[in-house]
Amino acid sequence: MSRTRRSFTPEFKAEAARRVIDGGRPISEVARELNVHENLLGKWVRAERIRDGVITEGRAAPPDGELSAGERAELVRLRAETAEKDRAIAFLKKVSAYFAAQQHR
Repeated sequence: MSRTRRSFTPEFKAEAARRVIDGGRPISEVARELNVHENLLGKWVRAERIRDGVITEGRAAPPDGELSAGERAELVRLRAETAEKDRAIAFLKKVSAYFAAQQHR
């Protein structure tokens, strides 16, 4: 059995997305209410947020509490530094274990 494909007007899509965005309601709840699939409504919400300038095509704009580019760069640098220090500590543990074993001989 084939099903006919439903089409939605741009106004309907925008209104459905506004119910999620302005109402602060979950996509799943609004999708059930409108009898559309969650993924489809999610695409409409994303498109509406792009129109609003909340997100860009590639990425979301950082909401409050997100890291800025400078903070993100510092985080990457600090993680690399921590990893290097962890490797140094592991090496020193092995060396100290080696010399401790040599003393008992």
